[in-house]
Amino acid sequence: MSRNMKPSSAVISRRTVLRGLGTAIALPVLDAMLPRTTLAATSAVAAKSPTRMLWVYTPNGIHMPDWVPEKVGADYELPRTLELLKDYRKDLLVLSGLAQDNAWAHADGAGDHARALSTYLTGCHVRKTSGSDIKVGVSVDQVAAAQLGHLTRFPSLEVGCEQGGQAGNCDSGYSCAYSSNIAWKAESTPVAKEVNPRLVFDRLFTNGNKADIERRKAEQKSVLDFVRDDAGRLENQLGRNDRRKMDEYLTSVRELEQRIARAGDEPIPTPDMNRPAGIPSDFGEHIRLMYDLLAVAFQTDSTRIASFVVANEGSNRSYPMIGVNDGHHEVSHHGRDQTKLDKIAKINRFHVEQFARFLGKIRSIKEGDGTLLDHSMIVYGSCIADGDAHAHDNLPILLAGHGSGTLRPGRHIDYPKKTPLNDLWLSLLDRVNVKVDHLGDSDGRLSQLDG
Repeated sequence: MSRNMKPSSAVISRRTVLRGLGTAIALPVLDAMLPRTTLAATSAVAAKSPTRMLWVYTPNGIHMPDWVPEKVGADYELPRTLELLKDYRKDLLVLSGLAQDNAWAHADGAGDHARALSTYLTGCHVRKTSGSDIKVGVSVDQVAAAQLGHLTRFPSLEVGCEQGGQAGNCDSGYSCAYSSNIAWKAESTPVAKEVNPRLVFDRLFTNGNKADIERRKAEQKSVLDFVRDDAGRLENQLGRNDRRKMDEYLTSVRELEQRIARAGDEPIPTPDMNRPAGIPSDFGEHIRLMYDLLAVAFQTDSTRIASFVVANEGSNRSYPMIGVNDGHHEVSHHGRDQTKLDKIAKINRFHVEQFARFLGKIRSIKEGDGTLLDHSMIVYGSCIADGDAHAHDNLPILLAGHGSGTLRPGRHIDYPKKTPLNDLWLSLLDRVNVKVDHLGDSDGRLSQLDG
């Protein structure tokens, strides 16, 4: 076991990892990891909890009449789509008026979907090309990772539910790389997302030694089987509360592992479609697995920065599980046809429902004097408002969490029209002490976030 003993302060190191054959399981924050002098001072404990940042992206726009509250301030009513978040109202900021101007054509013609995803976190206008000379800008998550990534096992984590291409023409002369990637490490270097839950799980719970990992897989045992002895030795040093936390956490790891294993065994309904083992045929379960893996990554402080692209921009996936057999992109061009609008609203609500479940999960995870949600800043949204108009202003943006006390949620804030979305990104970076003067088309910071 990797353990740095500090009798005068913490009993065990914050970086303690349970090790076994091909396995390395990071742990949640335990009381025994905190300096003894702070255990009686909950505010000091909370101050030591890191702040996490997550961007969740949904494509093809939103049915905005069911999204934007009529009133501003704390006394607002949740519209039809957002009412699914009623249990998290006090943890949520609804932000209106924000725009990503560089997602508009600016004389480049069609291609709004490609520009939307690649511009969303960069605020830069993309170079229109379907070749190798792609260019946009550095995304806010990678700016944060560059300064904070050394503090965790993984500088950042990028996941999604649709792979997408990295080359070729996917949207009116724009490279597939634009409509598939939200994270950009450099202006010409996207950070590809992982869409297979099994591979994300392996990344979080393996030691990186390929030979050991293959031996472990060959034995077809749970990852927990290989760390049982190490876990037993650790539990001898823990108090009752920490042992309970450990048991709950390891049980959740095992449950995740079992769900991913079941997903790999599921029959694929479309015979000519090859899907890697570990990706569920049930799209809702795919989304839920990715959210649960992100929760574990934050809980164990494996990373503090992540992005989740629920579906690529321009995705024409259907949603038969909620009665929408038409493609998402197809119905987003509704032409004010009520039947199509109803289908868009169903898809929007389905996505928000999965998000609400995730908020509930991380709010249930205790940390210091609060919860994981208290110590997070989670942006949910899109770079397209109305999908029929391909609008890139008055974007649908939610900000969940309390940012370790730096945000005052529970309100609807309506900013002046065309306020740069990148002003929000700078404001979030400030809250994790990442100092950047300018990002994309930013021209300042957002007021009112802290009240």
